[in-house]
Amino acid sequence: MSEKNNEKKNEKKFGKLVETIGKATTKYRRTKKETVEALNSAEKNTGKIITGQRKEKVVAEGVDIDKLPAVSKKPKETSREVKPRKTVKETKKPVSGLKIIPLGGLEHIGMNITAFEYEDSIIVVDCGMSFPEDDMLGIDCVIPNVNYLKKNIDKVKGFVITHGHEDHIGALPYILKDINVPVYATRLTVAIIESKLSERNMLKTTKRKIVKYGQSINLGCFRIEFIRTNHSISDAAALAIYSPIGTIIHTGDFKVDYTPVFGDPIDLQRFGEIGRKGVLALMCESTNVLKPGFTMSERSVGKTFDNIFADNKNNRIIVATFASNVDRVQQIINSAENFGRKVVVDGRSMVNIINIARELGYINIKENTLINIDQMKDYSDEQLVLITTGSQGEAMAALSRMAASIHKKVSIKPGDTIVFSSTPIPGNEKSVSKVINELYLKGAKVIFQDAHVSGHACQEEIKLMYSLIRPKYSIPIHGEYRHLVRHAELAEEMGILKENIFILKNGNVLEIKEDGGKVIDQIECKGIMVDGLGIGDVGNSVMRDRQKLSEDGLVIVTFAMEKGSNLMVSDAEIVTKGFIYVKESDTILKDALNTVNEALIRCQDKGTIERNKIRNEIRDALSDFIWKHTKRSPMIITIITDVEY
Repeated sequence: MSEKNNEKKNEKKFGKLVETIGKATTKYRRTKKETVEALNSAEKNTGKIITGQRKEKVVAEGVDIDKLPAVSKKPKETSREVKPRKTVKETKKPVSGLKIIPLGGLEHIGMNITAFEYEDSIIVVDCGMSFPEDDMLGIDCVIPNVNYLKKNIDKVKGFVITHGHEDHIGALPYILKDINVPVYATRLTVAIIESKLSERNMLKTTKRKIVKYGQSINLGCFRIEFIRTNHSISDAAALAIYSPIGTIIHTGDFKVDYTPVFGDPIDLQRFGEIGRKGVLALMCESTNVLKPGFTMSERSVGKTFDNIFADNKNNRIIVATFASNVDRVQQIINSAENFGRKVVVDGRSMVNIINIARELGYINIKENTLINIDQMKDYSDEQLVLITTGSQGEAMAALSRMAASIHKKVSIKPGDTIVFSSTPIPGNEKSVSKVINELYLKGAKVIFQDAHVSGHACQEEIKLMYSLIRPKYSIPIHGEYRHLVRHAELAEEMGILKENIFILKNGNVLEIKEDGGKVIDQIECKGIMVDGLGIGDVGNSVMRDRQKLSEDGLVIVTFAMEKGSNLMVSDAEIVTKGFIYVKESDTILKDALNTVNEALIRCQDKGTIERNKIRNEIRDALSDFIWKHTKRSPMIITIITDVEY
């Protein structure tokens, strides 16, 4: 009797559960919140009946009662058939798309920055600057246009930085003034960023967070995991970006180095683990995609330096490299210590980075190895090695000033051995060649081959990434258009469908949904030029004026007129800058002055009083005269001083 009573009791509870679930699935009777509460209540009250059911919150969209576990293992003769109630299925909420917006880093090298947006959350990966183009006269650097982020400032959750190179962090001090959100990066990267912020008194106003490899951070609806990679700077990381629609892998700049100078090799195992779980898109760098094979290990450069030091025992050695390449600096110092040389560090950025790396333990230097640049005079040439900036031919870098004989403390002399431990960044080839030629003219020996290995992945390393990650979509990044096209071809060779490969341009808004991806918009993101303290105040018109001034010079016409009339009260004068050599062109200037006077007479005859019309008359007449006699088109400025009697 007791067993039958229990069965009846269970049947009653089971019927009550079915009724509760039926009500929960009726859209017009229950809100989503109420549904969850109803199901949780039902599950709590009947947990002893439904065995094997997972205890978690569920939102019912029409539960199939036939799939519920049996009440008892033995047949129940007295059980009555329970039919599920008809339910109205809840309409499935449309899934939003993930927007990927490159604001820089495509079509040219540098200024890497990409925004990821999903509904009310935006994260920004990297925030770099780029070198100015040849025609950007007087410009210090170019930073991204982040107007889109400013307009959506409430959505921006933070900057996530892959590593500490200028093309990935250089714009942060400028951008953080307008978009003051936290910055997340690895230890060395944060230290370098802090150094830059300190120069602008921004440390107190900017939040920084150190993230270790393997750790994840939650920003809005995104979760970002930092994965160990190798690059030409320590503490480089790739990012696994977990979004509501899927996982995106952003490699940052990387190479596969099994024998790095500092730290552990790239975490290929983690890439494989994430790949097996399914990856929506791979955003892989393209800098070296045109080069076949693998990139050599950074450690191989150490042997090259040992050979250079051995072959130049009696010469002073000067090595130019990137300030941020801490591993390279470490190997130069190792060779110097092996051959008993003192090390001098020159260049503000070089000194700064070495101090940071030494403080954090990323570089090891024996006591008394480093000496001050003023102590060089106390040592002979064979006892010295100078590590300096200027490997890219930058005009004001230390090596460039040495080559131009304007460095205050170091002069190049015959017998010096100069080592370029870098390859020119695309666009810097002419500047580097100029410096090399100037060094040769001073009698120096210049070594610019075999003293460098790249920090970027070649074709086989990129293929390895695709093999491990197996993404659905491929989005090539970090490169000129030719690099992106070759990367797309490589991705297709690795089995990615052609329609799933996106070659983007800066400002493209790529939206990826469950049914595919496409570019849905284009936003303005032309780089902003920085000139001294001016940010964005130099536009196209100013650049055209500078270009014109640099090509044909300047001609200035000055005279005074009676205010309110066109009567001359002083003779016209002509002053030139960068146009012609005055002493050898006296006749041309006299004829040019006559042309100005003739134009003024015409204005008087016409009764022209408006100053702008007078200026235009003079400019047109003088421009025609100068072109006819010199085939040049200088900028012409007319200055009229009004005198009141």
